[in-house]
Amino acid sequence: MKQAILLTLYCLLACSAFCQIDPDLLRRVPVKNDSFQLNMDAIYNRPFLQVGKLPVAVGGYVEGNYQYVSNNGVSEGHQFQMRRLTIFLSSSINKRIKFLTEIEFEDGTKEINIEFASVDIEFAPLLNLRGGIVMNPIGAFNQNHDGPKWEFVDRPISATQLLPATWSNVGFGLYGKKYTDNWVYAYEVYLTNGFDDRIIANPDNRTSLPASKENKDRFEESFNGSPLLTGKFAIRNRQIGELGLSYMGGVYNKFEEDGIVLDQKRRVDVLALDFNTSLPHTNTAINTEWAWIKVNIPDTYTQQFGRKQQGGFIDIVQPILKGKMFDWERATLNVAVRGEYADFNVGTFKQTGGNIYDHVYAIVPAISFRPTAQTVLRANYRYEWRRDVLGNPPTKTTGIQIGFSTYF
Repeated sequence: MKQAILLTLYCLLACSAFCQIDPDLLRRVPVKNDSFQLNMDAIYNRPFLQVGKLPVAVGGYVEGNYQYVSNNGVSEGHQFQMRRLTIFLSSSINKRIKFLTEIEFEDGTKEINIEFASVDIEFAPLLNLRGGIVMNPIGAFNQNHDGPKWEFVDRPISATQLLPATWSNVGFGLYGKKYTDNWVYAYEVYLTNGFDDRIIANPDNRTSLPASKENKDRFEESFNGSPLLTGKFAIRNRQIGELGLSYMGGVYNKFEEDGIVLDQKRRVDVLALDFNTSLPHTNTAINTEWAWIKVNIPDTYTQQFGRKQQGGFIDIVQPILKGKMFDWERATLNVAVRGEYADFNVGTFKQTGGNIYDHVYAIVPAISFRPTAQTVLRANYRYEWRRDVLGNPPTKTTGIQIGFSTYF
């Protein structure tokens, strides 16, 4: 943690130094918004500040919010939160060799994470090597998660409580793209360190892939010596939109130690499907993702630990005003809605045949104002209801969230 803080201070000092440079030397590298950008391009498709022809560029984003939320009528009152401060550093080391890192501070300095830090070596459009701390491409949100890109204060439930949002690991892999007329095809495949037994040994007493994010040692060593395979294939048509199919799987338990067999190899396998498009004429943006999870759980564990999980979300964003507003030339006022669902335990009880519940639904209407494409002011109303394993009356969560997020 100390090293991360020192590195971040260095970045901030560097930014301060930029301020003393002739402004004519400063230039902002714009975000590419053409219709051939994929979710896998989101890592580099960010605004950076560059000084002259120096090979290093700096960027980042920040997001904060106010909320008043109650659970079954009980509230903690008015809350102000500084959700994230994220810093990017990018460097063109040489021709076809580049480096990017992303350092994130959550809830002030409660959590400090290196979410991405990899070197890319480009041999050919369809053959590129990436190594370091890579973002596992499971679904779309895990790679394309920057706050300024979304009209909603909270990240999707399926991306944070089913899948481990911003899940990254140390490893190596290949990626590539091919363009053909109005189509683009792309792939990614990585071998990295993987999950650990926190999937079933966690304070929530349920199957939880996000619990493995607590294992900071995964950036230093593998928990069980078995690599995690993550792969994604994506296809995009300029008029239709993007469709992505991704897979992530590997052994999560420690099955052997010092040559002694402790248990059988127990796997976790995840399949995810994502799609996004923009409807012609109305410019309605639709973004959706669904994931299926299968975990091999020991027979000694109770049925409250789900062997199968599934869930997803759909966002619909409709611009209602575009043009000059408050001296911003290309401002946009949007209305949006998110529907989301997560089932943490798909199946029935062995003894009774009754349904195992343990699921959550949520609907979130929103209004957002974008003075520019890189800054969003957003107001959400969250209505969420959860049922426990036995299907008791749901816990209802309602609340107002107002916040902002911007690149800098």
